[in-house]
Amino acid sequence: MGKGGDAVQAMKAEKITWSDVQQHRTPDDAWIVHQKKVYDVSNWHEHPGGGVIFTHAGDDMTDIFAAFHAAGSQNVMKKFYIGEVAVETLPKDQKQIAFEKGYRDLRSQLVVMGMFKSNKMFYLYKVVSNMMMWAAACAGVYYSDNTAVHMACALLIGLFFQQCGWLAHDFLHHQVFAKRKYGDWAGIFVGNLMQGYSVQWWKNKHNGHHAVPNLHNSTALSQDGDPDIDTMPLLAWSLKQAQSYRELNGGKDSAIVRFFIRNQAMFYFPILLLARLSWMNESFKMAFGLGAPSANAADEMKRKGLQYPMLERSAIILHYAWVFVVSTGYGTWGIGKSVAFFMLMTCSCGWFLAIVFGLGHNGMATYDADARPDFWKLQVTTTRNITGGHGFPQAFVDWFCGGLHFQVDHHLFPSLPRHNLRKTHALVESFCKEWGVKYHEADLVDGTMEVLHHLSHVSNDFVLEFVRDGPTM
Repeated sequence: MGKGGDAVQAMKAEKITWSDVQQHRTPDDAWIVHQKKVYDVSNWHEHPGGGVIFTHAGDDMTDIFAAFHAAGSQNVMKKFYIGEVAVETLPKDQKQIAFEKGYRDLRSQLVVMGMFKSNKMFYLYKVVSNMMMWAAACAGVYYSDNTAVHMACALLIGLFFQQCGWLAHDFLHHQVFAKRKYGDWAGIFVGNLMQGYSVQWWKNKHNGHHAVPNLHNSTALSQDGDPDIDTMPLLAWSLKQAQSYRELNGGKDSAIVRFFIRNQAMFYFPILLLARLSWMNESFKMAFGLGAPSANAADEMKRKGLQYPMLERSAIILHYAWVFVVSTGYGTWGIGKSVAFFMLMTCSCGWFLAIVFGLGHNGMATYDADARPDFWKLQVTTTRNITGGHGFPQAFVDWFCGGLHFQVDHHLFPSLPRHNLRKTHALVESFCKEWGVKYHEADLVDGTMEVLHHLSHVSNDFVLEFVRDGPTM
């Protein structure tokens, strides 16, 4: 536990310079700042939210803390308090201070407007309509003898998995229920049982992503980078990412790495098709203690374990049971058709999911974790909203993307229910224009082209570097 837990609170608050705070960036030496107060949370793996706390080691967590926590949660931090930041050492001018006050005031305004209150009937409708998709697909497999109908049902289940992903996302961001355990339980039903993903795996990965979108780790030992862009050796979202991977592997790129990075724009869609298989594998291993996808997740599992071990494991086993029954045509199909059905629903789900959240961040700005901008600018400049266009009506985008077409707004206020994002969007857009912050939107087609162009640009930079420095690689 952090050394602040042993601090004598009665002592006069020590003044700590900002440069001193920045020296403590790893899980075993982690200082964080909240409202100008400094806390030593070194090795606090018992943090209720898991390892995400270390994403802001050596940095200011004031705004991401507000985004993730209920009122009063800061009281838990008192035992870690070690001093105050020396204000004169903060790298902020008066304009920046006014800007930060402005977006904190906007959050308070949204609270007063009731934007963080959920409509339970909306979520009941979403759960019921989703389950009707599942029931229709299962019925189609059972009652029809037509292979084309069966494959259409596989696609429908793939779409059902995708829509379950958005619902689990809302429940686990605690957008729906005031009591967080209810959100967790609903997440286990929709996520583990119906979709096949571990809630704890998702929380560790997704909360880390929210805290530090599109950030590269500041050092090899730090855990302040975005796990969602940790896609090497298959995809590099910046030349810096490719270079860092090279450094971790003896200073050389293998022929396989060079092949994938040179051709990553071509492989982007095939990789998306396989995404669900990777997520299922990571979820299963984490839920059953067989491994973890990151150092952060491994530390969390070693120190805390699963929050709901029996529920998570039982739900995942039941998921594979019902998937097996449906994928075999209730025991009537041969192995070839069963595998084809399973792969079609699995790969289509991966593509349906990944195309949406890939558009949310891929091809947008990336930063080094130790050179990140303030909370608002980080969330806005690394994120893309999705609009209707190129023949896709806005109503379709609203449904298909499950609220994540308002990705910028969601990242700024992750616990705000999706049905209130449109109203919030107008206020966010106005605030960004007032302060001159770039706010990007694109439709499904243009956004995808932006992602592919970005991948091609990184590939070109990678090839140029190889030509220039090839002998050392």
